[in-house]
Amino acid sequence: MHRFLTFFIAALLPFSAFADSPSDRQAVERAVLDYIESQHKADPEMMRRGLDKELAKRTYWQAEDGSEFIMKTDYETMVKVARTYNKDGNKFPPSPRVEIKILDIDNRVASVKLTADEWIDHMHLYKTAGNEWKILNVLWQYHDAKRQVSKPKK
Repeated sequence: MHRFLTFFIAALLPFSAFADSPSDRQAVERAVLDYIESQHKADPEMMRRGLDKELAKRTYWQAEDGSEFIMKTDYETMVKVARTYNKDGNKFPPSPRVEIKILDIDNRVASVKLTADEWIDHMHLYKTAGNEWKILNVLWQYHDAKRQVSKPKK
């Protein structure tokens, strides 16, 4: 029996090294909070902390002529959004909606759904060699998908 138990523990030990830990969950959540709170607080440094420089943020969008395309946003644009979008403090309610659902963490990759006031973000994060969790991919849409259209130019 002792040999069986030793074998069983030894067989499972390698898998436990890859399971998500409470510290990984906290770090993933912190990266996602940096992303959304940087927009609430107009703090580009928070945005930089949460994003990988190779960020690819995308959504589907309808052009004025009715055609659909994929709108892309990069790291530098998101840093600018953090600095400018809510600089007057009027883009979000006093207590913004922030719901973070960690869908999966496996070794050095994670999938997260962020639900905010106006939109949802599906995110992929990875853990760097320096043990930091960074957002690499974001696919987003408004809650009201009818808003995913270009406004006519005046």
